[in-house]
Amino acid sequence: MLRIGITGGIGSGKSIASRLFHALGVPIYDADSRARWLMENDAELRQQLTAVFGPDTYDVAGRLNRPVLAGTVFRDPALLARLNALVHPHVGSDFEQWASTQQHAGHAYVLKEAALLFEANSHKQLDRIITVFAPLAVRQARVLKRDPHRSPADILAIMDKQLSEEEKMQRADHVLINDDVQPLLPQVLALHAAFSAPQRT
Repeated sequence: MLRIGITGGIGSGKSIASRLFHALGVPIYDADSRARWLMENDAELRQQLTAVFGPDTYDVAGRLNRPVLAGTVFRDPALLARLNALVHPHVGSDFEQWASTQQHAGHAYVLKEAALLFEANSHKQLDRIITVFAPLAVRQARVLKRDPHRSPADILAIMDKQLSEEEKMQRADHVLINDDVQPLLPQVLALHAAFSAPQRT
């Protein structure tokens, strides 16, 4: 079974591409959603986060205090790196368990969707990488429409924390162009056919 990563900067449309693969029956591991779940539910990770970031990391009901944690780490790159260093190994282990289950179910390949696939070094777990590309202006317009509470400066600040689209494309094995000009579905269908073909040993 192939383990394939799919990534792309904010507004690139990687989640849309993932949904197309999912509609074709491909299991999708949403690393960002699973990270949030693990931060809430993994006892070891909760203990680690509390030890580093303090008791206010979780509210009185035991839920992750996202605004407090985000306000802390995004002002301090060193703390953000420390947060990622704690969370990413747990996500990696969780993905391995999930992928093993999918392999036993007989799937030809699975997708791991993650915004920070290269930044977290989780691409090393994977056989191939897909990058979803969209031009900067298109990405900004999409995010402004989707998240009207964000300012253009907010969006640029998020983009600055991610690898450039050019570097992602250079490091990827496959690129999906999602620029609102080229249809995305035929590109996904072509990759799906290639990934579903029997693998040579």
